[in-house]
Amino acid sequence: MSGKFRPQPGRVVQAYKFALDANARQERALRSHCGAARAAYNWAVSWVTASWWQRKAEASYGIGEEELTPWRSWSLPALRREFNRAKTTDPRFADWWAENSKEAYNTGLANAAAAFDNYAKSKQGKRKGARVGVPRRKSKRKARLACRFTTGTIRIEPDGRHVTLPRLGTIRTHEPTAELLARLRAGTARILSATVRHERGRWFVSFQVETTREITRIDRPDSAVGIDLGVKHLAVLADSSGEIRYEPNPKHLDGALKLLRFHSRRASRRQGPDRPSRQKCLDC
Repeated sequence: MSGKFRPQPGRVVQAYKFALDANARQERALRSHCGAARAAYNWAVSWVTASWWQRKAEASYGIGEEELTPWRSWSLPALRREFNRAKTTDPRFADWWAENSKEAYNTGLANAAAAFDNYAKSKQGKRKGARVGVPRRKSKRKARLACRFTTGTIRIEPDGRHVTLPRLGTIRTHEPTAELLARLRAGTARILSATVRHERGRWFVSFQVETTREITRIDRPDSAVGIDLGVKHLAVLADSSGEIRYEPNPKHLDGALKLLRFHSRRASRRQGPDRPSRQKCLDC
């Protein structure tokens, strides 16, 4: 992209999500990348837990702690190193691993490392919330299709209707990308990563973008504000200086009824000549 990102105060990380209009070849490539991420995740889970079961079996034979199989590290660098050794010889990857971007496999390995970290912290009581169990393999039928790209060619095309991703190439978007494109050209945004995901029967791409925002200065930092939620007004705000402000009600029902009237009129216009009208059906 043209334009250089100029870091300024007030930087935030924001997501931009676009629906993709992928053709048949591109959709096969998307599914292949997401499948590669799942395969790498399953390999990492199996590789780490194999040492646990080996240690348990050795302990049942009375082998001392010093002679047990060493624990396998689940840190992301360790998983990457071992996976790079195994991918060329393991029959599960040897024939097809080169067809996908390295970012696909890194997605699965990173998810596995995070899952083991959450399990360890939960077991030690260092993680809030519900207890997290041992990471399990993901089934092909239930796994969510997703893949994340952090390196390589990740850009918004100048026409505002295409995006380019590593190994996947240029894919058309369902809606314009003008807002993000304008920020990139102005130098007020920088793409950090891109994630493709299959949701509700469609493919989406989400860009994680570092962008600048204007810092809002507080005029009266020492004042207190009381908020009362209502029906006529969404909220009534009264501050310590006596000023009262009203936030209007968004009127979601009125908007929904307007949309319903629009779809009802369109459905009425689509009634074919052979389809009996409602009045004729009532007279039957």
